Amino acid sequence: MSKTLLWLIAGVCAAQDAREIVAEAQRRTRTESQHYEGSLQVIDAHNRVTAKKWIYDRIGSHGRSKAVLRFTEPPEVKGVAILIVNHPDRASDQWMWTPAIQRDRRIALQDRSTRFFGTDFSFEDLEERDVDQYDYRLLGEETQGGEPCWKIESRPRPGRQSQYSHTQAWIRKDVPVTVRIDAFRKDELVRRITWRDIEKIKGIWTAKTMEVFDARRNSRTVMRLERLDYNIPMKDSDFTLEALRVGQARRPVRDP
Repeated sequence: MSKTLLWLIAGVCAAQDAREIVAEAQRRTRTESQHYEGSLQVIDAHNRVTAKKWIYDRIGSHGRSKAVLRFTEPPEVKGVAILIVNHPDRASDQWMWTPAIQRDRRIALQDRSTRFFGTDFSFEDLEERDVDQYDYRLLGEETQGGEPCWKIESRPRPGRQSQYSHTQAWIRKDVPVTVRIDAFRKDELVRRITWRDIEKIKGIWTAKTMEVFDARRNSRTVMRLERLDYNIPMKDSDFTLEALRVGQARRPVRDP
């Protein structure tokens, strides 16, 4: 067998292994619903800190989920909300409600790279995309936070629109959880997301702290998840434009 063919086979196997690692990590975190209260600190390049809070609810799972995120603090953003409808084969649909002007607007694809209301998240970062929307390459193994990880590159498949040309993800080998993602435009680092304080909640390995670093602005947002719960009853009717306009954070519907 020729060396060229051996290299081709090795490349195909590495790509397949990378996809399987990502798919398994996604599968192991699959839930039918999620609720948390997020406490955020936005820290700018001059170390000035702004505090924000939001409530997040999601129904469904990767690629077929709907989510509503609604700010609860500070007063100037209270009630601002976004509805995200994720799809298995394309970018999400997103609408934002602004109570001050009593108006919702659809977030255009070309605007997904902009910051979400003063945080270091972009609108695209709020999506959940299915594993099949990317091609993968295993870059090797590296340690993050003292834990061995797989390092995997992903690139959007043709026809899949993204502000990022590619990302590099570190997935722990002992538990199926992503602990870091570096997002690039060509060779420029745009955004780094890290996850810490990992706990097992209802059988799901969950990072209770997330930090988003915006490399261009030299700013970061640290979010801590509070009152986190999975697989609780929720109503599909709460994930609509009509519900978004109600202007109050919805609590998950729990069994009596």
